[in-house]
Amino acid sequence: MAALCVLPLLVVGFTAFDTGVGAAWDLLWRPRVGELLRNTASLVVLTVALTTAIGIATAWLVERTSLPGARFWRVLLVAPLAVPAFVNSYAWTTVRPDLEGLAGAVLVTTLSYFPFVFLPVAAVLRGLDQSMEDSSRSLGLGPWPTFFRAVLPQLRPAALGGMLLVSLHLLSEFGVLAMLRFPTFTTAILEQFQVAFSNSAGSLLALVLIALCLGLLTVELLLRGTMRHSRFGRGAARRALPAHLGAWTAPALLGLAFLTVLSLGVPLGSLLYWFVAGDAQPDVPELLQTLGSTLGLGLGAGLITVVAAFPIAWLIARRRSWLSVLVERATYVASSLPGVVIALALVTLSVTYANAVYQTSVVLVAAYAILFIPRAMVSIRAAMAHAPEELTDAARALGDSPFRAFVRVLLPLTLPGTLAGFAMVFIAVSTELTATLLLAPTGTQTLATAFWSASESIDYAGAAPYAAAMMLVSAPLTYLLLRSPDEEPAL
Repeated sequence: MAALCVLPLLVVGFTAFDTGVGAAWDLLWRPRVGELLRNTASLVVLTVALTTAIGIATAWLVERTSLPGARFWRVLLVAPLAVPAFVNSYAWTTVRPDLEGLAGAVLVTTLSYFPFVFLPVAAVLRGLDQSMEDSSRSLGLGPWPTFFRAVLPQLRPAALGGMLLVSLHLLSEFGVLAMLRFPTFTTAILEQFQVAFSNSAGSLLALVLIALCLGLLTVELLLRGTMRHSRFGRGAARRALPAHLGAWTAPALLGLAFLTVLSLGVPLGSLLYWFVAGDAQPDVPELLQTLGSTLGLGLGAGLITVVAAFPIAWLIARRRSWLSVLVERATYVASSLPGVVIALALVTLSVTYANAVYQTSVVLVAAYAILFIPRAMVSIRAAMAHAPEELTDAARALGDSPFRAFVRVLLPLTLPGTLAGFAMVFIAVSTELTATLLLAPTGTQTLATAFWSASESIDYAGAAPYAAAMMLVSAPLTYLLLRSPDEEPAL
């Protein structure tokens, strides 16, 4: 899988160097590239900061306080994942046609991506042992010092994983930024391919994007450290008692309600408006055929991606070495590239070396696996970090083969994280746009491409049924994302 992820990087590199050193320097040393760099960096810094703050704060409210209706709020805080980011921007531009630029991009991407931080942090908070906080309090530390010194360090792997997912998604985001007219490297790369028909110039810009991704991965690697976070020893972990909010109950409820209105109320209200005011009359047979294509691609790509991600996550969690880190980093770098770059690289490779699979679903599913494997890997790795390795060793000592120990011990312990990874990949595949536009077999249309075709023609009423279908397809999978990882699976 790592080799497959590296292939598009090699194609991009060779294509970029075809430009020549002088021409490449002239192309990259332009004010326009500086503007794209500022825009991309500003978007990543602001959105990651906001999604992290919102994700950790809402996770703590739902999981560790006496908040009324915590289960209800948990569902609402995950539900924005069912709304594709470009559908969210379509809804916001309907409500606020003047919304554009950095402010609009940060608003829409924050409302779309904060569940990537909320989900892993909430899962870890549910499983934390109260005894560590009790020890901290018994040593004389107050609630806030205890949170920062005993709780926050245990949230670090989950929060960093979520922040990394948000960052990588922002680097490759296209639909939101195109609708809100905020240029970044991704939109510029697509312009080079679509308007200027320049593979070399687009590949050079993609190299800058790869450099940004490598910088993010290095920072995440340094911050993650090597601290062990699983618990092993006598007794069982004690669930934490919820903190009483008291007078802060009403402000907390109002804050969550406001966040829900912005992230869910606006897109749902906008769709309802276009259904009613636009008198949307979908072509039902065509809609069902498009829905079937989306479900088939999502299931196939989700299963293949999870199976491919499991050994990499195991290597990182259990046999960390320079080679395993290199393999993991390769998958992250490849997934940070815009879908159009991956698609064009796979077209080049399939036409040159595997013409039999060109214009088939095989190439499209391979592109999905390259683009979305970090989503599955982060979830599985986080679950594996909290699965004591000693249990697998005990199974081996009792005579189990490596495969039997994996099936009986490790797989049940990591099943919630594995299912969450599958759900995130499925949702991403069902809403993927640019790679699907280029690689989908002739005659194959997905909900995302059908929505984009209608919205590009300013046919908002025609786009509404496809947007609603995307949300309905993704919504049930939030159940998988909400399963508690500390549930005791049957061994």
